[in-house]
Amino acid sequence: MGRRHKVAWAGLQTALQLIYPPRCLTCGGMVESDFGLCGPCWRDTPFIGGLVCDLCGTPLPGVDDGVPVHCDSCMTTERPWQQGRAALMYRDSGRRLVLSLKHGDRHDVVRPAAKWMAHSARPLLREDTLIAPIPLHWSRMARRRFNQSALLADALARETGRTSCPDLLIRANRTRSLEGLTRNERFATLMGSIRAHPKRTALMEGRSILLVDDVMTSGATLAAATEACYASRAREVCVIALTRVANES
Repeated sequence: MGRRHKVAWAGLQTALQLIYPPRCLTCGGMVESDFGLCGPCWRDTPFIGGLVCDLCGTPLPGVDDGVPVHCDSCMTTERPWQQGRAALMYRDSGRRLVLSLKHGDRHDVVRPAAKWMAHSARPLLREDTLIAPIPLHWSRMARRRFNQSALLADALARETGRTSCPDLLIRANRTRSLEGLTRNERFATLMGSIRAHPKRTALMEGRSILLVDDVMTSGATLAAATEACYASRAREVCVIALTRVANES
């Protein structure tokens, strides 16, 4: 791009900002740059930091001294994946951001969410990490028109310099809604429901996989996806979610 074109582009960007000034992702108030949060919303957003469970990312009391620790839930429920993290707690602004992306077509949430997830995912990344989303059944995809986890996975791959594969896994059958189900019912419902795409199995053999989802509740969906990766001879599987539901039943 020549100097004249750069000047013209900068002028266009300035004009657009005057007409459409940057707005806070959650409250709509004025902010300094696109894809940001205002001060009050930033303070009210439940970012996860400090000492966390090494398997699910739940925040824990204490100081992070580099030694992996596990929450009560992960000590009583076997997790097939190697490590797990989440960027936000699923409450307050965290919950609103997920719902606005999932049901409100707020794709502007994806870019900042990927940055937050990239920060949380640093302990999970290897040189050969392949990033893949939790898949939707085709019927749900047709109704929703997009897979929010795939949008997050693609943006996370760009943010971390890794490769993503949006169709690495598929939903073999449409399961009923997990809302209101107990932990055991969730795991039973999802057993065998996720499989490797038959044309993508070679991508996983001997490789580290990072699975991406928007919300981690019981971990049943991520567990089913993890098992599918190991069935295709993945070397290890880690998981990252935008939000983590605490005290799930």
